[in-house]
Amino acid sequence: MASTNDLKNGMVLNLEGQLWTVVEFQHVKPGKGPAFVRTKLKNVTSGKSIDKTFNAGTKVETSNVDKQTMQYLYNDGTDFIFMDPGTFDQIPVTPEVMGDASKFLLENNEAVVARHEGNVLYVELPPSVELEITYTEPGLQGDRSTGGSKSATLETGAEISVPLFLEQGTRVKVDTRDGSYLGRVN
Repeated sequence: MASTNDLKNGMVLNLEGQLWTVVEFQHVKPGKGPAFVRTKLKNVTSGKSIDKTFNAGTKVETSNVDKQTMQYLYNDGTDFIFMDPGTFDQIPVTPEVMGDASKFLLENNEAVVARHEGNVLYVELPPSVELEITYTEPGLQGDRSTGGSKSATLETGAEISVPLFLEQGTRVKVDTRDGSYLGRVN
C-alpha cells in the first residue's frame, strides 16, 4: 500500500483487480477545498488510458512488476520464445501479449519483458529498430507538390510507408510504437 502523495511515473497500481501504470500525475491544491491528485493511468494488459482523480493522502494498492531485458530466440509456431541472458531460462510469450511488437522483432534482438507473479504482461521493444526492405515497387517520379510515398515490406513481414527513392535491400530505421519510417541507415 502507498499513499497518493507517493505516486511516481511508471508505478503500477492495483485498482479493482486490474493493473494500471501511472503515466503522469499532478498534485492540485485549489484555493478552496481539499487537495487532490489528478492522474493519467494506462491499463497494463489492454493499453487503455483513463484519467482518475484521488483525494490527497488516499491509500492505493501497488503491485510489483518485474521488467527484465531478454533476448528473443524464435517463434515455435504458437508462442514467441524469450531467453534470460543471465540464467538461460526460456519463457514463452503468447501472440496476444506480443501484439504489434511481433512485427518489428528479429531473432536475437533484445526486448524488455514485464512480468507480474510469473505471468507475462507485455513486451516492450526499443523505441526504434533497424530493418531491411525485402520488397518495394520501383519509385516513379512525376508531377507532385510533395515528396510522395510507397508501401514497403520489411524482413519481419511488416508493411510500412517509405519515401519513393528507397529501394529493395535498403536498411531503414522504424519507430516501433507506430510503425512509421524514421530514416535510412547507412
